[in-house]
Amino acid sequence: MSSAIYPSLKGRKVLITGGGSGIGAGLVKAFVNQGARVHFIDLVDEVSSTLDLGVLGLPPVFHKCDLTDTPTLEKVLAAVVADGPVTILMNNAARDDRHSLDEITSEFFDKNIGVNLKHMLMVTRAVAPGMKAAGGGAIINFGSISWHLGLPDLTLYETAKAGIEGMTRALARELGPDNIRVTTIIPGNVKTPRQMKWYTPEGEKQIVDAQALKGRIEPQHVASLALFLASDDASLCTGHGYWIDAGWR
Repeated sequence: MSSAIYPSLKGRKVLITGGGSGIGAGLVKAFVNQGARVHFIDLVDEVSSTLDLGVLGLPPVFHKCDLTDTPTLEKVLAAVVADGPVTILMNNAARDDRHSLDEITSEFFDKNIGVNLKHMLMVTRAVAPGMKAAGGGAIINFGSISWHLGLPDLTLYETAKAGIEGMTRALARELGPDNIRVTTIIPGNVKTPRQMKWYTPEGEKQIVDAQALKGRIEPQHVASLALFLASDDASLCTGHGYWIDAGWR
């Protein structure tokens, strides 16, 4: 799959959360291909340290961090911006662990909201001043089709993902005067190793049958949309969600 080249992305400093695998790894590869200076945060170092880019470009910088550990995250973010501001943020990291209502304790709630929502606001708060000083930037939050469909066994994940769309609207209004754009990408079911863990071949077929377009969404498709939204070509796009679900919803 070939992608457009966006000259405005060359040399830009990009921070991607959850960049070691799945959609995040696709984002890392796509931005490296654009000549951007990529930093990414992930917890799984055996995957992240050996990320196969297969492309030419500046090698990305991996920061190992548990995004729910706010004090450690703040130290990592300070290191990321030490040599200049982040002007593109990809708030991608999440975990869609299945659970029932009976399993939700106060601790379980805090853990799930922490890994799926809280860190996005914390990272945004940390990089926004640098974006403002640089004259603007782009923040792209990753939502999910799941809560729009009301999929089962994902109550807290869907609660967080619904909140992300509200957060995007609020931050777009607050940060707009500083020329900082905030958008949400809302993927359908993306074929990644983690997602394949949840679906049988029959279940995967049901998803494709429900889509208007019968192709399987892969990380590079999502990355192509992210590149556009991060580029100057999307200079007046903010406050909204952009779908890539092959017409499932």
